[in-house]
Amino acid sequence: MPRAKRRLGQHFLTDPGILARIADALEAEPGETVLEIGPGPGGLTAALVPRVARLVAIEKDRDLTAPLRTRFPSVEVIEADALDLDWHDAVGGPFLVAGNIPYNITSPLLDKALSPPMPRRIVFLVQKEVADRVTASPGTPAYGALTVGIQAVADAERLFTIPAGAFQPRPKVDSAVLRLRPRERPLVAPEDRESFRAMVVGLFGFRRKQLLRGIRELTGWEPDRAGERLERANVSPSLRPESLSPQDFTRLHRALVDGGWTSR
Repeated sequence: MPRAKRRLGQHFLTDPGILARIADALEAEPGETVLEIGPGPGGLTAALVPRVARLVAIEKDRDLTAPLRTRFPSVEVIEADALDLDWHDAVGGPFLVAGNIPYNITSPLLDKALSPPMPRRIVFLVQKEVADRVTASPGTPAYGALTVGIQAVADAERLFTIPAGAFQPRPKVDSAVLRLRPRERPLVAPEDRESFRAMVVGLFGFRRKQLLRGIRELTGWEPDRAGERLERANVSPSLRPESLSPQDFTRLHRALVDGGWTSR
């Protein structure tokens, strides 16, 4: 087992039973291509190889790419930063995504994975707290801007938890397997995602305030104008952001944009 590098956020999982469950969670069908993010020493890679038709792996650590190519001659190993590389160019067609991803870049990797055109399915091993937030329901403490942003474009499932002791070196927190199924019809159109995110993040910045006050602070509008837009969206002005479903946020976004609000 190679030594994990702290600067790269590496924590290697070696239990073959757990790795097989993660690979199975991807539900790859015959003929499909899988893109693996951060294969490390190849634990998940070994579980994926017999299950998929084609496997492309992106590994940033140059000390690991040569051993990966030697151990898995059928795998296309790309030495690159997964955040910088164009995944679609690397794969060249439809694909699924899997990976034991570093905690410190989880959010940008989730964002990249859910950027159109999206993969058919995504299975990531993430910090348990992140999985809880992504799959949270309205009105719960974990529900927030990350929840809404992801659930607006994908169905999210937290499949099972993996204790910290299963990793080398041992992280400070437990992990969980997160599966995302991009919606055939996202609640937010690609061209609206930037302003939708700005609205959601902005309103959760006023988490403890009622929506009428939050809308006023976000837009700079007077109470009557803000209230009219909330009425147009069929959203009560006395609610707080954590009470709204992703569908509610979608209607509110459309009402604000139609009313002249812009995130710029």
